[in-house]
Amino acid sequence: MFIARRTTGTCRTLAALVPLFLSLLVSLTPSVASEQLKPQNWIKLAVEKLCGVEPVDGLLAQEQLQGAWLLNETEGKRRGQVFRIEQRFSLPVGDELRVVRFQPGGRLRRFSVEVHRQMNGQLQPYLQGMADGACTLRSGRRIVRSSSGPLVKLEQLDGDLTTVRWAETLQAPWPSGRDLGGPRVALIDSGLAYDLAAFRNRLARDKDGKPLGFDYWDMDGWPYDGDVSRGAFLPIRHGTAVASVLVRETPTAALIPLRYPRPDMKRMSDAIKLASGAGARILAMPLGSRKPEQWSAFEQALKAHPSILAIVSAGNDGEDIDQRKIWPATLTLENMIVVTSADAFGRLAEGSNWGKRSVDIMLPAENVAVLDFRGAKGKASGSSYAVPRLAALAARLLAKEPRLTAKELKAKIFARATPSPYEKNVVAVGWIPDPTRD
Repeated sequence: MFIARRTTGTCRTLAALVPLFLSLLVSLTPSVASEQLKPQNWIKLAVEKLCGVEPVDGLLAQEQLQGAWLLNETEGKRRGQVFRIEQRFSLPVGDELRVVRFQPGGRLRRFSVEVHRQMNGQLQPYLQGMADGACTLRSGRRIVRSSSGPLVKLEQLDGDLTTVRWAETLQAPWPSGRDLGGPRVALIDSGLAYDLAAFRNRLARDKDGKPLGFDYWDMDGWPYDGDVSRGAFLPIRHGTAVASVLVRETPTAALIPLRYPRPDMKRMSDAIKLASGAGARILAMPLGSRKPEQWSAFEQALKAHPSILAIVSAGNDGEDIDQRKIWPATLTLENMIVVTSADAFGRLAEGSNWGKRSVDIMLPAENVAVLDFRGAKGKASGSSYAVPRLAALAARLLAKEPRLTAKELKAKIFARATPSPYEKNVVAVGWIPDPTRD
C-alpha cells in the first residue's frame, strides 16, 4: 500500500503552474535548458544527486535537480518499514521525471529513474535508467515509437543510456496471412506476438483478410503481448507462450487475440461480446485474481453468450480454492471448465491449485514446450498451460462436430476424464492423461 509522504495543498496549486513557469525558464536560458532537456542527462543527474545511502527529502531533492519541480512523494510500507520511495518531478515543457528508491530492510538495492515525455498532449514513458545499490548506472531501457503506424520498440541499453544491446517489439502492425477456417478460439491474456511466423496463418480474419482481435488494455486495434502492470519498461510476456501450445495442438483453429483489460475489468463484457460476434466458440483464459468485483462483468457476459465454452485456469498458488477462492475459477457457470496442472502420471503438480468443487479437470501441463514472444523455444509449467491444452482438445472436437453446443462440448470433454491413480478429492471430474489423443 502506498501512502502520501508529502503532498501539501500549496504543492498541488503550484504544480498546476509548473509547465508555464518552466517554459518561461527555458526561453530565458536556452543554452542551459537545451542541455537539461536531454532525458539521459536528467537521469544521470538524478542518480548523481539523489542516489545516496540516506533518502533525500523531496523538497531537498528539488533543490538538487535545478529546473525540476516536485509534484509529489509517496512511500510504500511493509510491516511498518518503508521499502519503496517514489518522487515525481515536473520538467521543462511538461515532461516528468520519476525517481524510485527500492530499499527493503532499509538498505538500498535498486534506484531507477524514468523520463516520461509529453506526446500529443499525454505523458508517455520514454527512457529509464537502472542503478545498483552502489549508485552505478548499470542499464537502461528506451521506448521508441513510430511517427506513423503502431510500431513500438523497447531498446535495452548499456549504462551509458546510449548504446543499444538489443531491441524487442512492444507493438506491431498486423501481418498478412490467411485464415485456415477452423474453429475460432478467443484468447484473453497479455496479448500475442502475432507477427511471429508461427501465428501469421493462425489468426481469425474478416472477409477482407484483416485479423480479428483487440487490445482492451490500451483500447486500440493491436493486442501485442505485454502486461505492463509492473511498469512500461518491464513488460511480462505470457500470452504468446500460451498461444503457442494451442496452435501446436490443434491444426486448424483460428485465434482471436484479446489483450485483457487490467485498467478497467468492466471491459471484459466487451471482449466476450467481440469474441462471440467474431464467431468464437471457445474462450481460453489463463487469468485470475482474489478480487471478485473484477469478474462481475465477465460472469454476466459469459451468461449472456451461452454458445461460448470458457476454459479457465485454476491458478498456481498451491491452494485449495474451495477454501481460499480465486475468480473467475470459483464461479459456477454452465459454459465454463476450470482446469489445473498435473504431471504425466496423474499427480497434482507442485504449486498448482485444486478444489473438489471448483476445479473440474487436471491434465499434464508441466515442462510444456512453448515459444516465447521472440520466437525462442523454451519450457513452461502450470495451470496457465493446462488451459491451451484443453482448449485445443475442445477445438479439435468442435472441428469434427461443428454443431455441438457448449453444453454438449463440455460433456464430451468430461467423458474423456478418468480417475487419477494417485489423487483423490482434488478435482470434480478427473484427469485427462493425454489431451492430444483424438
